[in-house]
Amino acid sequence: MGKILGIIGGGQLGMMITEAAKKMPEHISKIIVLDPTENCPAAQVGAEQIIADFKNKDAIVDLANKSDIITYEIESGDSDVLKSVEKNSEINPSPETLRIIQDKFLQKSFLLENNIPVPEFIKIKNIDDVKKGLKKFGYPALLKARRDAYDGRGNFKINSQDDVQKAFDYFKGQNLLLEKFVPFCMEVSVIGSRNTKGQIKTYPLVENIHDDNILRETIAPARVTEEVTKKAEQIAEKTMAVLKGAGIFGIEMFVTQNDDVLINEIAPRVHNSGHHTLQSSETSQFEQHLRAILGLDLGSTKLIHNTIMYNILGIKSFEGKYAPITLSEPNVYLKMYGKQISKPLRKLGHFNLVAEHGETVEQLLKKLKILKEKVTIEPLH
Repeated sequence: MGKILGIIGGGQLGMMITEAAKKMPEHISKIIVLDPTENCPAAQVGAEQIIADFKNKDAIVDLANKSDIITYEIESGDSDVLKSVEKNSEINPSPETLRIIQDKFLQKSFLLENNIPVPEFIKIKNIDDVKKGLKKFGYPALLKARRDAYDGRGNFKINSQDDVQKAFDYFKGQNLLLEKFVPFCMEVSVIGSRNTKGQIKTYPLVENIHDDNILRETIAPARVTEEVTKKAEQIAEKTMAVLKGAGIFGIEMFVTQNDDVLINEIAPRVHNSGHHTLQSSETSQFEQHLRAILGLDLGSTKLIHNTIMYNILGIKSFEGKYAPITLSEPNVYLKMYGKQISKPLRKLGHFNLVAEHGETVEQLLKKLKILKEKVTIEPLH
């Protein structure tokens, strides 16, 4: 009999984990998601749903009582509550791993203690700490919320003395850290996987292009030197080894002008920059995540086709129901997330543009320019 899988979060990542789980009926018999939005994306593809906040203690306990194994698609779950229900359900990545990663200060401190390169940072308790930090780091620098920040929503770039008070007030008493700005020339990431037996595999390095701090495009493979690729993959493998959590981890990194590689941050879950693996790789990141937490052998991470993933985001000037999007071009794989309402910069779907007959990344980028025009969000009339 397959196991009952519980997922904290039922958004698009939960949706794609659910779809992968449904292809593994011998290992997973049922999927239950905990999500506050009624008929969330995962529920639309067959997951049972507990409607409650991600941090709702009673709901987490309920999920643990109903599940054999719990994982997450969002790192907002309460790690203390998860720790308390470990006796009821196996949890991967572990609540301890989640606790370290969901607090950016703890995460960066942990990486630094393990000799893994990160930008310089300090803990912030008050505005005087910010001023002291700026004397040390200079301008610009990044003030960051330690918790519950994603898609750039927890960052404030301080460009001059005039921004200091504004930046501090922006966070309204949240726990903070200040980070030295890294003048990077590229943002890259590695999707790493580790199963419960300690087997580690990483997917090839990809290049990420952001717009308003939100991932717009992922290019697989990254357009970097072999030296940079090796550095990034070694850092990712070392990170996976010291974290000890089972599952997929999205490891985001900066490449500097000197070809140094530093970790920006880690997500303890399947990751937006791994969506290309649905078509580019022998094993998608979603299947790999399930294999990892179930203790199965990890699948091949080989990149079979050059691929570009493009995120379809809501436009800034509109909120409401939007016209359906279709794409029927060859070697283009559209995935919409079942979200009925468009909001500014909300992730509504993505498509993968897959190379054929040995097409290069540059050739794919030319095709992408044309395709972008076909997926604009229009109000539904």
